[in-house]
Amino acid sequence: MVRRNVNFNPGPAALPFEVLKVVQEELLDYQGSGMSILESSHRAREFETINDQTIMLVRELLGLGTDYHVLFLGGGASTQFAMVPMNFVGDGQVAAYVDTGEFASKAMKEGRNVCDVHVAFSSKDEKYRRIPQMSEIKYPVDPAYLHICSNNTIEGTQFHEFPATSNVPLVADMSSDIASRRLDYGKFSLFYAGAQKNLGPAGVTLVVIHEDFLATARKGLPNIFSYRTHADNKSLYNTPPVFGIYIMKLVLEWLKNKGGLAGIEMINEAKKDLLYGAIDAAPDFYIGTAEKAGRSWMNVTMRLPTEELESNFIADAGKEGLRGIKGHRSVGGVRFSIYNAVSLEDVQKTVDFMERFRKSA
Repeated sequence: MVRRNVNFNPGPAALPFEVLKVVQEELLDYQGSGMSILESSHRAREFETINDQTIMLVRELLGLGTDYHVLFLGGGASTQFAMVPMNFVGDGQVAAYVDTGEFASKAMKEGRNVCDVHVAFSSKDEKYRRIPQMSEIKYPVDPAYLHICSNNTIEGTQFHEFPATSNVPLVADMSSDIASRRLDYGKFSLFYAGAQKNLGPAGVTLVVIHEDFLATARKGLPNIFSYRTHADNKSLYNTPPVFGIYIMKLVLEWLKNKGGLAGIEMINEAKKDLLYGAIDAAPDFYIGTAEKAGRSWMNVTMRLPTEELESNFIADAGKEGLRGIKGHRSVGGVRFSIYNAVSLEDVQKTVDFMERFRKSA
């Protein structure tokens, strides 16, 4: 049996072991084609089938109809920070942004390179410890869109309610909580997610756009930066990240076999309750950093009483096979990224270690 560490890395992150086994088995000869999918042309019949099946799985699992275009692009979520305003902010328009963390802030800063930006809410002065009440989000009449980051990977906060924007298009970066729970994805005019947390490996980005919103996209952009181009060509305008899309299909199939979003939500809820329960049971030793009402189900952040204890905790956890828990360099501390592929058993093992470490400190 292969020895596997518990992978709490924030991205690239854990992939389901069952998926990795399929990849291993098919790597040299994909379904009798005589070639690896790594070698496949994006025009080959085998990959066209993979592409179509992945699109269908996204729609099925997220509860979307054919009025949503499903795209698989390169460049990561950071490229979408620029492409969204390039495509959807018209002359004289302003784009509104909710600033709840480092990546939300990066999206807003990129927007400023393209258009006028309105800050609809910011918790920066509070060290991004919280998510706003919906009544706190204020934006001007008729903005091009309202942009949010649904889960803040570094700060450990997450939207558990989404703003009702009426006729204003709602756009979301969902990189770190996509497909982790049941949501009404029909609320969003556009959402995007780097695959490397919940959907697959680094290198492929899921972009989903409602056809009515796409119809408002600007014309005259360079083709490669136009969502119209990629939608018209089913993501095949240029060479897409073939291997990443293949793995995404396998991950979505794995998720479907887990009971879809309803099934994975039950598991993720149990995981976060177990881990936050261990933190809250020893609040003077394990100090949660996010406001409780906005705690993330995906990225659990905490501090210990001293940096020395944090270093010892991280080192001892590594000896137990619990890897990738060091907090982001901008905030320090400890972070457990408990994405879909992290099992409940992995979290139980972690909670048991936390109890032993606390008693021995």
